[in-house]
Amino acid sequence: MLPILNSLIPVFLVIALGFIIKRMDFPGEGLWVPLDRLTYYIFFPALLLHTLATANLADYDIWPMASALGAGLFSMVAILMLLKAVLPLTGPQFSSVFQGAARWNGFVALAAIGSLFGPEGVTLAAVSFAVLVPTVNVLSVLILTRYAGDEPAGMVAVLRLLSKNPLILACAAGVLLNVTGIGLPGPLAPTFDILGAAALTIGLIAIGAGLQPAHALETGWIVALTSGLKLLVMPALMAGWCIVFGVTGLPAAVVLLCGAVPGATSSYILARQLGGDATLMASLITGSTILAAITTPLMLWLFG
Repeated sequence: MLPILNSLIPVFLVIALGFIIKRMDFPGEGLWVPLDRLTYYIFFPALLLHTLATANLADYDIWPMASALGAGLFSMVAILMLLKAVLPLTGPQFSSVFQGAARWNGFVALAAIGSLFGPEGVTLAAVSFAVLVPTVNVLSVLILTRYAGDEPAGMVAVLRLLSKNPLILACAAGVLLNVTGIGLPGPLAPTFDILGAAALTIGLIAIGAGLQPAHALETGWIVALTSGLKLLVMPALMAGWCIVFGVTGLPAAVVLLCGAVPGATSSYILARQLGGDATLMASLITGSTILAAITTPLMLWLFG
């Protein structure tokens, strides 16, 4: 347990640092939105593209791992759809609960995996991104437009939104460059490496800056339910499907950790764009991020 804590505590301390300096109004309110955009559109995509384009994917048996990730995600989707029938939630509220329970925070996942398992773990995490990011974005758009929008989105509208997602584009480009053997020739590899190195530190600080504990307390039961689904049920599902598909060792640990991290901060952007309950979404992200400091090492210790 102690090695797990020693690896994960620094991740959450950096998040806490972001929360503290935002409350101190340092270096100023005008920094955070541009910093979020820079990280989401430049630094994080660069990290994913570099990792996927330069990885030796032939060294890994990817399909059992991808199957466990997909099965865990769709199991959670099934649970959420069953809960929709019994919970007193409006359509926009349910769309936020859906995103809060089904989507995962890539910044926290990659930082934690890198700290625990090094470059090999980060490579497997990037493969997880290539599997989960497009899938969970399609599901989130469909749920938002079905329950929070004026009418369900058609396939053209869904594809248009996905084609603008920088993480999906980076994953697709990285995989394409890898399988074609092009990679990142000459100075491109170190260039993308430098850009990607900025992603996790800045991303974690920005997550902390965006935390809103007061809002989370106002919607206590919804935050508690969604955090329980994301931080306790999802990793248990991932661990169970790893057993079913025979995923063991480092790949199993990466799958488990992807399931155990808090909800994605990008969920707020999507909720705001497509008519979801953005205020509730911010509360859910805050609640799961704070609670994950306790539950993530616990889940890794129990199932890892």
